[in-house]
Amino acid sequence: MNVLFILLAMAVLLYIAYRTYGNFLSNKVFKLDDKNVTPAVEFEDGLDYEPTDAKYLLGQQFSAIAAAGPVTGPIIAGIAYGWVPTLIWITLGTIFIGGVHDMGALIASVRNKGRSITDTVRVHVGNSAWILFNLFIFLALVLIIVAFTDITTASFVNMIDIGDGKMVGGGAIATSSILYLILPLIMGSLLRFTKLSLKWATIIFLPLVGVAIWVGQFIPFNMPSIGGLAPQKVWNIIIIAYCIIANVVPVWLLLQPRGHLGGYFMYASLLVAFIGLILGGFKVQYPAFTKPYGDGFWTPMFPMLFITVACGAVSGFHALVSSGTTSKQLKKESDAKLIGYGAMLLEALVAVIALITVMMVSKDNDVLSKSPNFVYSSGIGAFMEKFGIPKSFGVAFGLMAFTTFVYDTLDVCTRLGRYIFQELTGMKGIWGKVLGTAVIGGTPVLLMSISLTDPATGNAVAIWSVFWKAFGASNQLLAALALIGVTVWLKNSASFKKAFLVTFIPAIIMFIMSTWALLRMFFQNMKTADGAFGFPGGANNILPILCVLYAILAIWMMFETAKSVTKPSNAANADA
Repeated sequence: MNVLFILLAMAVLLYIAYRTYGNFLSNKVFKLDDKNVTPAVEFEDGLDYEPTDAKYLLGQQFSAIAAAGPVTGPIIAGIAYGWVPTLIWITLGTIFIGGVHDMGALIASVRNKGRSITDTVRVHVGNSAWILFNLFIFLALVLIIVAFTDITTASFVNMIDIGDGKMVGGGAIATSSILYLILPLIMGSLLRFTKLSLKWATIIFLPLVGVAIWVGQFIPFNMPSIGGLAPQKVWNIIIIAYCIIANVVPVWLLLQPRGHLGGYFMYASLLVAFIGLILGGFKVQYPAFTKPYGDGFWTPMFPMLFITVACGAVSGFHALVSSGTTSKQLKKESDAKLIGYGAMLLEALVAVIALITVMMVSKDNDVLSKSPNFVYSSGIGAFMEKFGIPKSFGVAFGLMAFTTFVYDTLDVCTRLGRYIFQELTGMKGIWGKVLGTAVIGGTPVLLMSISLTDPATGNAVAIWSVFWKAFGASNQLLAALALIGVTVWLKNSASFKKAFLVTFIPAIIMFIMSTWALLRMFFQNMKTADGAFGFPGGANNILPILCVLYAILAIWMMFETAKSVTKPSNAANADA
């Protein structure tokens, strides 16, 4: 079967969901009404609150949420469990959970004066739940930074054989990445201090991104070991240092121009995939299921599939974006359907394209033994080759596209982590900014400096592969907790009395699957190679400790939420 048919069928199905379930959410559950004045209009200040046309806000929301998660998760899950269960979960999860989650967080924030999802929890649940929620988010952000940084730097030190003796990756991608980060600095300075318009800056600097990818192969920068640290660990430190710098420099100098170029890069990668699939005639080669039906078929697919796909179906991180910045730019309530629900459906297409890069290769293909960014870039290279671009450039383009997605995520996570630290400690001044940045940057460095092994075999394992599971579980639990917050808000304020069930049922599903996965990982990592039970000792203790900590925080917050729903609403200003 041609994989193009699967992509087209998925696109049609998502469109139908947008026009049916999306309308139900808009008209019945959230009752969007353009007569209600949004915070963007009410508090317009040209800084945080700025009414923005839907077509522009959609692009901003999409680029903020569709980072490396919907690429990495579906690839890992597809390889582990087969493309059919992965595709089913992407479809059902996006339509009935992920899209509802994003739209719910957005409109709850809009109806609560632009408050973030954490503030919505404080108003509708209580201060104790607010503290627990922030602690949970902070830990989740740390894991995102660890997983995404380590998987990115793998492409700076590893190579992929694309045939004919050609190798892509390693120092060449490192060079291209460095050049890519220099370009926004120049672009931002020119926009700030000259009369160069954004239009002409885009016309000039976007092609230069392609030049940076092309030049990298001729001047590869191969990082040596420094101070006993392996090259990848050195790169991990450098990437975190970038995050810290990006967190404190003016946004016009780096974040805005880099985000602008990165957005075009994201759209270009999607366009490349669509054209390549139309021209390529790629067939499905990977197994629909990796295990035959019978004993052992359902586990560990249940529950691990649900946390592995992660952002490709639902992501708690999206609630932070929807309620943190997007809600302060929503021009009118009816736009929430396109921005909240529609952007998540678009992300599902990104996830499907990532899954297709697995589906179009055989199970014994060597590329599947590489990290997900190599699998994805290999697929992008195959797509670009179909319209006359050398595969070596295409693979490099894919690796750089993935890296660009990661920079988007790391920038946001580092800044959000600092904000949460300052909120929890009350340190609002310069020292709070410095200490918060040091904590959110230093903690991932410590975690990535350790060496982890498989508890069953004792073999060394990639840091990202271990922390991805913990990130996935924490991210899905975060989504469950955000959905619980929206559920309480709906129960307190919605005129449609059963509206809360639309978010409550998905919250319970995600809570069960995520907690189940955490407990499974805990017991799995407590078993040694000889079958004994107990803490593994050394650095390997980190994963079971994290599993317990997340489970405690989540259950504690659920308890606080349960107490709040038995009391009258404490949010007199809420409206639905």
